[in-house]
Amino acid sequence: MKINPNDATSDLSAQIAKAIRDAIVSGQLIVDERLPSESELSDQFEVSRSTVREALKRLAAQSLIRTQRGAFGGAFIKRISYEEAYGQQITTSTLLLSMNAVSFDVACEARFAMERACAPFAAQRRTADHLATMRAEIYRQAQPGLSDESWCASDVAFHRALVDAAQNPVMSYQLAGSVEAMQPLMNMITFTARNRETIIGLHTKIANHLDNKEAERVEETLVKLSDYTKTLAYDVIAAKQKQREG
Repeated sequence: MKINPNDATSDLSAQIAKAIRDAIVSGQLIVDERLPSESELSDQFEVSRSTVREALKRLAAQSLIRTQRGAFGGAFIKRISYEEAYGQQITTSTLLLSMNAVSFDVACEARFAMERACAPFAAQRRTADHLATMRAEIYRQAQPGLSDESWCASDVAFHRALVDAAQNPVMSYQLAGSVEAMQPLMNMITFTARNRETIIGLHTKIANHLDNKEAERVEETLVKLSDYTKTLAYDVIAAKQKQREG
């Protein structure tokens, strides 16, 4: 593991953190392996112990290492869980969207394309619990007086159940940001124009098709939901533009 002390584009602690992260990704450092001590890392990278300590804080913040006290303590390579990865994925996706780094069209296209990819697996592997969750959210969405915030939470829970029904943790991780960051954005943009009954009808069809293990019909209904979402967004954006021009 090496760093470039003459690199002015990043500080030394960031370089050390990257060097260790790269070693983890490449397999040079394995799960539960103990890192050298702060003193040893300081000598290896030829930096102060405070710089090493800052690098270790960066790695801990990324859930890549864990620390342990005592005679057999130190910093160890951490086995990252999917639950922790979900949170990081959602945070990153939310930041990209909030900073307008990803357009609505791009987000919508990616989100529904990935969700459709889950459909064949979800149709094969869905359990009674997945279907019960989806139907419970459909019932919730139909309740009079449901606030927009509660509707959004229910919408996310419905699609989360669809994704989880595929029972593929890699897919669930990839879709965590799409569903739990992009879906609220879509709701925020379209809530003034959407017809809840229309969406409930599409959600009901998706749940029924999953229940009947009809993967192709699930995909077809997701396409309809995607088209409806994009149409709503275009109508809202056009109305706002007209209002500004008027």
